[in-house]
Amino acid sequence: MRKALFTPVITLVTLTSLALTAGCGTSAATKAGPVRFADPGPGTASHASAPEKGKRSLVRFPTHPISFAEESRVGGAGENTPIGVTTLRGAKSGFTGKVWVWAPPEYYDKRNANKGFPVMEALPGSYGYPVNYWIGSDLKLEENLAQWSKNGTSLPFILVMPVLNPNDKQYYDGSDIPGQPKIGTWLSKDVPDLVRQNFRTLDTRNAWAIMGSSSGGFAALKNVLQNPGAFKVAIPNGPDIVPDSPLWNGHAREEAANNPEVLARRLMVRGGPEVCLAFQDGSKENTVLPKVRRFIAQYGHGPIKTRLQIVPDGTHSAATYVQGLGEGTMKWVSARMQGPTA
Repeated sequence: MRKALFTPVITLVTLTSLALTAGCGTSAATKAGPVRFADPGPGTASHASAPEKGKRSLVRFPTHPISFAEESRVGGAGENTPIGVTTLRGAKSGFTGKVWVWAPPEYYDKRNANKGFPVMEALPGSYGYPVNYWIGSDLKLEENLAQWSKNGTSLPFILVMPVLNPNDKQYYDGSDIPGQPKIGTWLSKDVPDLVRQNFRTLDTRNAWAIMGSSSGGFAALKNVLQNPGAFKVAIPNGPDIVPDSPLWNGHAREEAANNPEVLARRLMVRGGPEVCLAFQDGSKENTVLPKVRRFIAQYGHGPIKTRLQIVPDGTHSAATYVQGLGEGTMKWVSARMQGPTA
């Protein structure tokens, strides 16, 4: 099972770093106060004005904001912006798990007080439980996204980072496996609903993306192909291509309905809507890379737009994929998505 091979050291380093620091030299996260992303941030306007007369606004303002616990702060280009965490009980899935969220510095700018922002759901590899390693200061995903936005090579994304599985014993393939927690519904419905309830977002699929690595890469690929009306972009990093959880045993029909190859064929037959798949792999991923190339050759046509970022000397690791994001993936993805707008 390829998923089990995802480098576990990253998670260990992340857990250690979170225990020692809140990031960028602040005090421990447990000492920080609550965060409400729907409230005006530093320098923002207190009230958003109505859109211009006759102009339809894509902006969706927060509907049910809550207070998040402050997990850490993002330094460097992140300008000391907070990462918050909450425990979400999904209204549609019934599953309960932790979710971390972050908004880029631009989100707090008073000039953007009337604007909605694009969203990226970021999924970890391996079991992705009990933490999502993308929150770690070792990987610097948020800090890099902030810098790329300042450089003009990425849109300023709201980042949402849920746990991937209910435990560290089984893989659930980011899916609703019969008789198991409905992880597919949680990732594709409940987690986005949490973002919409707490942030200024945009009412278009063109502003929604999912990124994931290894097992999370499979979940990202599968969920975009399965829910093209909700998401336009997937960034599958070193992904599995077909379901392989043993929990599918005895459920062949449901397993096929969650198979990216089957979903891709169906999307091609329907003729859309268009989805963009930005694959990333390290050049040393000798097991994964050939499978990704075959998928692109077979299904990268018609409504399925694909791109492959190969990171030189890269391995099956989160650090490799962050490097790839900055070497072209985020620029390609951002050009195909809706940026902040009023």
